[in-house]
Amino acid sequence: MGFMDSLNLSASGMTAERLRMDVISNNLANVNTTQTPEGGPFRRKEVELTEGTPSFSKTLEGLSQGEGLSALTGDDGSSLAGVRVSGIVNDSTPFIEEYEPGSPDADKRGFVKKPNINVVTEMVDMMSASRAYEADVTAVDAAKGMAEKALDIGK
Repeated sequence: MGFMDSLNLSASGMTAERLRMDVISNNLANVNTTQTPEGGPFRRKEVELTEGTPSFSKTLEGLSQGEGLSALTGDDGSSLAGVRVSGIVNDSTPFIEEYEPGSPDADKRGFVKKPNINVVTEMVDMMSASRAYEADVTAVDAAKGMAEKALDIGK
């Protein structure tokens, strides 16, 4: 694995975590949205992340079979891709129903459907994404430090 591969891995993680933070922010901004253009309350969104190509298990298998560093490339010859966003999906948990008979959004029984967003869960997810982003920044800084030390050897 080369120097740029380590930076690409960290960059893919930083990009994914930034998108997670954006989606979480959108969820928090819509915590009280009871009507959307699609109809009904806002539905919580989640980011789905997948491993880049090749998968970790495939890489490990290739290394154990003696392929050496060639196991660190994908089927198409590309280098490790890190993590990628496979999609942003709607959370399928049911909406929260609150009794508000005077609300224009209330049904016949007087209940208003509210978004399926739990602020505490969103804040925990935000902290998790933020820490993962910080870890990627630390990895970039470590790679940068190693490159600087390697350049110092040549002096």
